[in-house]
Amino acid sequence: MVKTILMIKSDYLKFIKKHEVPGKPIINKIDKLNKFYLPLSDWLYSIYKKDKKIKIIGLSGGQGAGKSTITKILKFIFKKKYNLNICCFSIDDFYKTKLERIKMSQKVHKLFLTRGVPGTHDLNLLLKTIQQLKKKKFKTVLIPRFDKASDDRLKKNKWQKIRKRPDIIIFEGWCIGAKNQKSNELKHPLNYIEKKYDKKLIWRKTANNFLKNQYKKLFEKIDKLVYLKAPNFNNIFKWRLLQEQKMKLTSKSKNTMSKTKVKEFIMFYERITKHMMKNSSKISDLTIFLNKNHGSKKMKFYKNV
Repeated sequence: MVKTILMIKSDYLKFIKKHEVPGKPIINKIDKLNKFYLPLSDWLYSIYKKDKKIKIIGLSGGQGAGKSTITKILKFIFKKKYNLNICCFSIDDFYKTKLERIKMSQKVHKLFLTRGVPGTHDLNLLLKTIQQLKKKKFKTVLIPRFDKASDDRLKKNKWQKIRKRPDIIIFEGWCIGAKNQKSNELKHPLNYIEKKYDKKLIWRKTANNFLKNQYKKLFEKIDKLVYLKAPNFNNIFKWRLLQEQKMKLTSKSKNTMSKTKVKEFIMFYERITKHMMKNSSKISDLTIFLNKNHGSKKMKFYKNV
């Protein structure tokens, strides 16, 4: 076991070094591993080993909260420590194509052109993918990939190929587990986007109805939900801006967003993000409270875990 932990630490440090933004090193790396990643993986493993059936773990949190990073780290911990096969994907990869969103923006409301809110995901494809992953007679499953720089789904030859039936599925995304709001909560605009472009509340009400119906059925398939809670919404903006900086360094596309564009972009996510932050105890099995540097301040369990 000691040797395994040392291997995990070695892989972890290599991973962190690879994903650090130049000039902005991640602090307290080993401390985060010992106090956050390892205890989290132990808890998730305890859920799996009860009956050793495929478990779907939802990982939710605002933009830039660290969902993708945590998912990748958990994947190699599960592999090295427990020898489990992990499949990871994001709800972001199931965004509708640009053409599909153009049609939706023309038919329903122009704000649906921008990816993000409930209604802009291909739920049929997502549900079909989950069903295929859980089949006992397993065949290779293709999971779509979405390129945020080009704002469109990649061609099938670039999709993720899952060749082995998973033990655990980590399903991450900014709105995983979100609940719909009451009608009276939708009346007052939260920001410039809602005030200027959604005066008749069509966009808000439509997205809210998606959460109440189609997304509710999707989220019911999740066995346990982990929520990453940011200190406040301003941190979401800063973290999303950091994501954009990373994208500029790694993507060949020039279609990355300026600071002003990022500020406008997250307005599309603001309503649901704030609602989730306020109600984290009602939607999650485990809430991880983050500090401004992405560090874990504390973990708090809810529901019957």
